[in-house]
Amino acid sequence: MLHIMIGSENGQEHCVPTHPRAKKPRNATFWWSDFSWSGGKLCINKTAIRLEISGALFQEFFNWVLYLALLYFVAAWVTVAGRHKKTLWFGPDEPRPWYLMRGVAMWSGITLADSVDTADAAVYFDDSTVGSPPLVTITPHFNHRCTDISKSRVAEVFEEVFGYHLSVNPAEVVGKIVEKPEKNGVHGGRIVDGPMMPRKGFTYQKLIDTRGVDGKCRDLRTPCVGGNPVLVWIKLKSPEGLFSINNESAFLKAPSDIFSEDEMVKIAAFLAHMGLDWGGLDILRDRSDGRIYIVDVNKTDIGPVIALSWRDKVASMNLLSTALHNMLSA
Repeated sequence: MLHIMIGSENGQEHCVPTHPRAKKPRNATFWWSDFSWSGGKLCINKTAIRLEISGALFQEFFNWVLYLALLYFVAAWVTVAGRHKKTLWFGPDEPRPWYLMRGVAMWSGITLADSVDTADAAVYFDDSTVGSPPLVTITPHFNHRCTDISKSRVAEVFEEVFGYHLSVNPAEVVGKIVEKPEKNGVHGGRIVDGPMMPRKGFTYQKLIDTRGVDGKCRDLRTPCVGGNPVLVWIKLKSPEGLFSINNESAFLKAPSDIFSEDEMVKIAAFLAHMGLDWGGLDILRDRSDGRIYIVDVNKTDIGPVIALSWRDKVASMNLLSTALHNMLSA
């Protein structure tokens, strides 16, 4: 695989997709129907996020385009070099290049198979919160046991593995708590006051204080491959932007720099219980009790984080590329 070494998300609201997802040809690369324009805002149909058009958004879009250009250059280089002829089949959906697993596969010289019968491995890929993987007979296949990533399921497995609670009963708790939609990728979390009656389709969690001495909140985005954390992207946000997809800054760390040995063992156990072979965990560390809380699981994660430096982006892709090859070879 090719390793390159070099130097050095805006507030959102939700919209209803303007049209259902159509089946796309499996050999397509970009599908502009993923995006639509509504009310002066750009709507990402697959995730139901609407973005304000601003200078900051254009800057992030420019950085994203530069990353895609680098990704396609690396993919072309490893193809010309004739390395890594493995193929992956994704189903029922095919990931776009901005999905992390597709990007890492391209970075690694791994191509998409035309059918599951001609693939070296199969990946269950579906943005749905609860779904059913396609029946495949080839091995290895990945994420086929990860069929429910609802917030309540995540909290249930977390509490079983870690032994302490994340979820709360909003009708009984007094004080501030977090209300989140059960669905994947909605980004609709908010802080509410209990006691209150729960709303259908929402889950309720402990409010975790992740502020550092600088007053910034820290999200520990943790990509995992083959049942173990590979790296951690520390994403810094203002308290006002706690649930925004925008990050003020982000930087790369090794999991061993962030988590204790016991926490690493429990994260691996959590991944096994969720059936997650590839995906991203959103982990928070509470400043009051020092404990970590896994608050979200994404089996179709997007990345790398835009706010990372180019050095950290490239280092992340190299690390994930190695982990992907190790998982395919295990």
